[in-house]
Amino acid sequence: MNCIGADQRPLSTGISRRNFLKVCTAAAVCLGLPESFGPKLAMAAEKAAQRPPVIWLSAQECTGCTETLLRATHPTLETLLLDLISLEYHETLNAGAGHQAEEFRKNSIAANAGKFILVVDGSIPVKDGGIYCKIAGRTALAILEETAPQAAAVIAIGSCASWGGVPSASPNPTGATPVHEILKGKNIAVVNIPGCPPNPYNFLSTVLYFLTFNKLPELDAKMRPKFAYGRLIHENCERRPHFDAGRFAERFGDEGHRQGYCLYKLGCKGPETFNNCPTLLFGDVGSGAWPVGIGHPCFGCSEQGVGFELPLHSPARPLYITPPTQFSPATPAPGQGGSKLAAAIGGAAIGAGAVAAGRYLGNKDNEGE
Repeated sequence: MNCIGADQRPLSTGISRRNFLKVCTAAAVCLGLPESFGPKLAMAAEKAAQRPPVIWLSAQECTGCTETLLRATHPTLETLLLDLISLEYHETLNAGAGHQAEEFRKNSIAANAGKFILVVDGSIPVKDGGIYCKIAGRTALAILEETAPQAAAVIAIGSCASWGGVPSASPNPTGATPVHEILKGKNIAVVNIPGCPPNPYNFLSTVLYFLTFNKLPELDAKMRPKFAYGRLIHENCERRPHFDAGRFAERFGDEGHRQGYCLYKLGCKGPETFNNCPTLLFGDVGSGAWPVGIGHPCFGCSEQGVGFELPLHSPARPLYITPPTQFSPATPAPGQGGSKLAAAIGGAAIGAGAVAAGRYLGNKDNEGE
């Protein structure tokens, strides 16, 4: 990256070094690192002799994962592509086409073997030899199996690449399969960035981490970065106080829905979905910019076995509910209805959330459902 050392001289992108350091510091915080790591991220980008090459393969997908990157502002897409990485191949963004693009991909892989990052967008069909997704006359399955062993790391972006997503929904006619299943047992580093689409910063932060430390961030048992997928959506949801106080919207457009009550009874899957949606938000357009923030239940798009598999408005299975730091009043203002979970909230703090959820699930017939 062409950066000048003076504190306020412009970078090649036209932004000052001070602002660039702010971007890197924000990225470090997003990664769960101390603010002091911001300059280290900047230094890694500045001193790179060559921008790391990235090969982006598209399989059964809708291009939404590419579109989400267009909404990123720190860094912007052009900063990412022109200064941080070298995007060698991407079907949607290629300047060339046809044989020209395919030849460039092959040459780049050969020249950068063991050094490039492979990003895979979309599920991989395996039924009938993978014939349901072909690029330049070859199956996506064959291209992935050929390319992945030569990559330094593989990033499966989006729920389709991570779990199978929409294409794998029953009856899964193409045999849509997640990337990590295809590469199982091949000793290839894979990280899943699920979401439909995922937040672009979960992807960008993972790339920045890899550039800085030459390794993937700490992953959970499902190969997701813990900095992004380490907590349930329910834990940081702005409607969580209403859940703890027993205030639920019963149907779309009712008084509780208009008052911003908890959407659990409308099918919100936040209590069983791990993601940072309520804290990171989407699109850099201000507060409330995520599904629950605009009044729609989370449908668990990023969680394996939830999104695209469970009925959209079925109740979530809250198995890991933790208590909040403090409880909101159990009784709302006059005219807004009583609390159905007051007794549960009055129990031991350590089990309050789970007791509340369990009472609803076990006794919903007694609660007017």
